[in-house]
Amino acid sequence: MTNSYSSGPEVMVCEVGLRDGLQMFNALFPTAEKLAWIQAESAAGVREIEVTSFVPPKLVPQFVDAQEVVHGALAIPGLCVVALVPNLKGAERAIELGVHKLNYVMSVSRTHNLRNVRREREESLADFKRIADLIRALPEHRRPRLLGGLSSALGCGYEGRVPVADVQRWAVAYAEAGADEIMIADTVGYADPVHVKEAFRAVIADVGTLPVSAHFHDTRGLGLANVAAALECGVRRFDASLAGLGGCQFVPSATGNIVMDDLCFMLDAMGMRTGVDLEKLVAVREIVARNLPGTPLYGKLAGAGLPVNYHAGATAA
Repeated sequence: MTNSYSSGPEVMVCEVGLRDGLQMFNALFPTAEKLAWIQAESAAGVREIEVTSFVPPKLVPQFVDAQEVVHGALAIPGLCVVALVPNLKGAERAIELGVHKLNYVMSVSRTHNLRNVRREREESLADFKRIADLIRALPEHRRPRLLGGLSSALGCGYEGRVPVADVQRWAVAYAEAGADEIMIADTVGYADPVHVKEAFRAVIADVGTLPVSAHFHDTRGLGLANVAAALECGVRRFDASLAGLGGCQFVPSATGNIVMDDLCFMLDAMGMRTGVDLEKLVAVREIVARNLPGTPLYGKLAGAGLPVNYHAGATAA
């Protein structure tokens, strides 16, 4: 069974650094510089970018400019503009602005969900259903795609390993409620390739043709190995963060997302089309570096450069 989209690149990569990465910083990343980042990464071939979060600014001041960022991103031709929405109110704001895809996240781990959004999982699912109903009531041309994100799905910093049956339960609940896509997230970098294959194969079997995507963190150095495992299961959409920005506000030991530049290089070297220009992508790191001085920026490709005589997709048949 394949899990790819019917058109576009063979593997879709989604940049999440502007949301998952910047939420970790108290200092505001200037709006103009966020838009420069989005523009440059889109020009490098990244077709899907999670540009902001519609959480209350009093909770995460970094996203006080959500409206301006969305407006600017929507002006970029061919870019799928994604935003995280924590609840119905956030979804209403995102829909009004014309966001293309809503990312609604609940945690499979009960403890993490209570700490992250202060709700039981059943309450989170009920809110997701209200959002799905709202979208279905809209004219077809105004309906954004609705992504059901399952955070802490492969392990939790409070509870440890999460049973695969729990991931299946909530993935099916999302599907039945009207999700257009399911995203399984290893929020604290707990998983290993064997665990990834077990969970993704089970969920894909349960949700049929509904796309299933992956969001991995590299806390223990297994992020790209987990991508390779998910690829074997048929997954063809991955979140990543330029320079590996990110983490989890509630689990300090959980480091950033897998590095977008390294992910794209690995996929390219495997002969899988992403549509991303690697050299242009690495150059975007300069925008991040000048706005986050002193912040560690991760990534092997940026340090070593492309191999001598490297040709894009060299291993493709």
